[in-house]
Amino acid sequence: MPTATVSSAGIAALIGRGPNETTACVAAARGVSLADHVARQFTSSMGAGQDLVLVMEPWHRRTIIADAPQLQGRVMLFDHWTGARAIPDPYRRPGSVHAAVFDMLIQGADAWASRIGQGISGPDA
Repeated sequence: MPTATVSSAGIAALIGRGPNETTACVAAARGVSLADHVARQFTSSMGAGQDLVLVMEPWHRRTIIADAPQLQGRVMLFDHWTGARAIPDPYRRPGSVHAAVFDMLIQGADAWASRIGQGISGPDA
């Protein structure tokens, strides 16, 4: 099975900050530690070194492509294979929204892992 290196950066990241407390609690309750996560800002040079850049919302994609048009074919929605409806930012929202977003992320990650493991095929690849 292929391996992948995953990293994270934001469009409007609070650089140097750890995860939101509610997000961290939801993740911990599901066995995921965010203890080492530190926010950083996405840059075009960061994106240039990636085979794939996954974003949560369509405006993230538009923003990245506007700043780095050479990345156009590599920027896709995280939930591309699970409906492409966008994954909302749960910041300052109730714990139930954080939990729902966590579920969307797991579903999206599983779908991408499956596609990457198959060499990414299908009509929308």
